[in-house]
Amino acid sequence: MSNYNLPHFQKRSQHYAQMFIERALSHRGEYLLKEVIVYDDGHFRAVFGSGYFGDQPPTKSQWSTFKKHLKRVNPRVFVFKEYGTQACDQDLCYYIDFGFFAD
Repeated sequence: MSNYNLPHFQKRSQHYAQMFIERALSHRGEYLLKEVIVYDDGHFRAVFGSGYFGDQPPTKSQWSTFKKHLKRVNPRVFVFKEYGTQACDQDLCYYIDFGFFAD
């Protein structure tokens, strides 16, 4: 991940980030969050189950909608452009990186 023109992030606890992303990922009562990874610069990576997007791989439009949803949940969140997939629990999971703007 490159550090191109990234904002400064407010240091938040892993618990705070987890509560934020759990709220954003709440979907039909399923618990989709697998892991929240903390980075030294204050941003986070949320790894979550593929069930959020349904049975088919998500389209760019669905990712865009999800990013907008994150910003509606907390307007002070910065969402990275990059996102992707990774193996987890013998399944395919998705990840997205985010941080909270410093004041």
